[in-house]
Amino acid sequence: MSTIVVVAAVIVGPGGRVLAAQRAAPAAHAGGWEFPGGKVDPGESEVAALIRECREELGVEIAVGERVGGDWPLSEGYVLRVWLATLASGTPEPREHLALRWLGPGEYYDVKWLGADLPIMKTVEGLIPPD
Repeated sequence: MSTIVVVAAVIVGPGGRVLAAQRAAPAAHAGGWEFPGGKVDPGESEVAALIRECREELGVEIAVGERVGGDWPLSEGYVLRVWLATLASGTPEPREHLALRWLGPGEYYDVKWLGADLPIMKTVEGLIPPD
């Protein structure tokens, strides 16, 4: 069985804010908060998938920065790979999510992060510049 790679972007804005997205589906994850992203298509690079997913889900172009950590475990057969990113153009809109929310320092845990995303937030918290 091959591993399916899922990519996610920790989009960092001014003041150390990060963009959180509230899942609409599937039912088991609906209402939980995550970093935007999605599956890598066959023949697609991980960074290209990340850019495509942010374009499709949020309507924005991102500039991809450094990778965060190694492989983050998801459910059986899936692995999550995460990058820091910034907005290159556009204003994020919830095209496939229930809501979007910018969280600043002191607000990072004001949402109910999904199980896979909570340790990522804890890791990137120390990497995010305050301004």
